[in-house]
Amino acid sequence: MTTELTPPATGIAPPPSSSTVLTRRPGRWIDGWNAEDPAFWAGEGRPVARRNLGWSIFAEFLGFIVWQLWSIVVVMLPGAGFTLSSSESFWLISLPSLVGATLRFPYTFMVALVGGRNWTIISAALLLIPTTLLGFAVQNPETPFGVLLLIAALGGVGGGNFASSMANITYFFPQKEKGWALGLNAAGGNLGTAVAQLAVPLAVTIGAGATHNIALAGWMWIPLILLAMWGAWRYMDNLSSAKADFAGSAAALREPHLWLMALLYIGTFGSFIGFASVFPKLIADQFPEFATFQVGQAAITLAFLGALLGSLARPYGGRMADRIGGARMTVMAFAVMALGALALIWTLPLQNFWVFLACFLVLFTATGFGNGATYRMIPSIFAARAAAQGIEAGTPAAARMQRKSAAALGIISAIGAYGGFLIPQVLNASQLATGAYTAAFYGFVAAYAVLLVITAVVYIVPRPSLAGHRI
Repeated sequence: MTTELTPPATGIAPPPSSSTVLTRRPGRWIDGWNAEDPAFWAGEGRPVARRNLGWSIFAEFLGFIVWQLWSIVVVMLPGAGFTLSSSESFWLISLPSLVGATLRFPYTFMVALVGGRNWTIISAALLLIPTTLLGFAVQNPETPFGVLLLIAALGGVGGGNFASSMANITYFFPQKEKGWALGLNAAGGNLGTAVAQLAVPLAVTIGAGATHNIALAGWMWIPLILLAMWGAWRYMDNLSSAKADFAGSAAALREPHLWLMALLYIGTFGSFIGFASVFPKLIADQFPEFATFQVGQAAITLAFLGALLGSLARPYGGRMADRIGGARMTVMAFAVMALGALALIWTLPLQNFWVFLACFLVLFTATGFGNGATYRMIPSIFAARAAAQGIEAGTPAAARMQRKSAAALGIISAIGAYGGFLIPQVLNASQLATGAYTAAFYGFVAAYAVLLVITAVVYIVPRPSLAGHRI
């Protein structure tokens, strides 16, 4: 006997039934995922996607922490008995960024090759290597500089996590919600830099007495990394629909606007991660009495404020780009970055720490707005390119252009991360050549001015190659 249930006549149409049927296989593999099916997304899809997003953010957050650990550890090494030249310190700070930026290229494809859940577990496990080795190495002041450099380079695995995390999350969400999801993912990762610079000095000085428990700088993160691995294993999923798009990446590399946007992203995100990594050292060099502040038995550094403001400003940069245009917002960001750097140069002779800090916080905030705006420009540029070529929505050509746009996001994020290596090395070169950082900051001002002009001329002035659109 069967019973049919007839819904009452309320005048409200029942929700459409989903045509998406998921098949779950061992290893938490999911077949048939279709986030663009409205009924599926409103029912089963959204909770699964959000659960994966939450654990992805946590794992990427830890990746950023490990990536930027040496930015704060370096300024603590002299107190632990290490003797390093300023140039050696800059190499320990910048090498993780070089390795992390390079790893972003292969990491982009690992989700499609082994599964998003599986790669989150593996990439989190890799973080255990540099954190464990750091804890052992910093206990012995006789540790050779080459060993320290190798361990710092291994910290670069944390920088690669951004690319794989972003690639994984983009498969879970429908087009209309990708921006929100990817923005949360990126902001959550960027905050790891601020947390590392705030938490490490606290942890290594609490209850340490006359000496610092500097080994905790690495070891304190191990339980959280293990938690991220367990969470990914227990709650995340692999999507069989995640496919590596090597053809899309090859096509994107032939697009001139990819290289222009990569240059702009070096200026915005590269400046953010580069200045975030050197800010603790710059404070220690210029104002050693303000390098740390005692809070009871613990010590903190205000360097974390720069990374914090830059991270929090990023989503607002994207929101402002939606309102006034990505190119206009990027021009404004570069203008403020140039003015902030100029103000820093002009006020440095005052030797006032609070003015120095204020100038840098303005600079950091502008980089955050610029990060969000430039990243928002990328899909707009490819949409304009499609319009200029007469490509209609829903056609195979439109699908290929969307693939190029998605591939460009990953490639540009990887290239932009090289700024984390360039900024410290430019400062290092300036100090070696002139004994000061002034020349480097004049160079940054000039670079921001050039990038501002490029943005305005190419993306604000209407041109046929972009269908007359202002980006």
